[in-house]
Amino acid sequence: MLLVFSFCFPILSLVSASEDQREIKVNPGQDVSLQCQGLRDASVTLLEWTRPDLKSDGYVFFYRNERPYENYQHESFHGRVELRDPELKDGDASVVLKNVTFNDTGTYECRIVTNARQEIKHLIDLKVTDSDHTAGNKEGGNKEGGNKDGFRSIVVGLSVLCLLLVVVVGVVFVFVFVCRKRKHSSEHCSYKPPPEKSGDLNSY
Repeated sequence: MLLVFSFCFPILSLVSASEDQREIKVNPGQDVSLQCQGLRDASVTLLEWTRPDLKSDGYVFFYRNERPYENYQHESFHGRVELRDPELKDGDASVVLKNVTFNDTGTYECRIVTNARQEIKHLIDLKVTDSDHTAGNKEGGNKEGGNKDGFRSIVVGLSVLCLLLVVVVGVVFVFVFVCRKRKHSSEHCSYKPPPEKSGDLNSY
């Protein structure tokens, strides 16, 4: 049982808190999609987009109770950030940052909490530059996104396998425990004291 747990725990940890990082380069004045993908079969109950390097209060984007809260946003992002899919279909928690400037350069963190109490994190390094790397970055980003989706599918598959192993081992453990208990109880009940000898009765 301990061996199964030690094998499954790292895999389950990847599912409960998955984090990856990518880099995006855009030109000033463009709109950029900051991708963040949750689990397809779970609803998003909390979504936080932050800029840890800003070191100030306020979110890039904040979503809870099925609606965004603009009053929680940092003032520099007011009216410039919206969900790519307002319904968050298939766990798509990506946002669109409009009319980027050089001040938008930095690290963006997406944090998703689902109705299954699973937490997923993504990090994106956004660089706003005059050089034209948009096309190449878009192609590379799609390729990287495909690799990440494939890796996530493998992790989810392994986690399901681990859960099945835990269930099977648990059932076997309970079965063995019950059988041993019944065997012990049967041996105890089948014990009979030796019969008294007739000579001992006559002595009284």
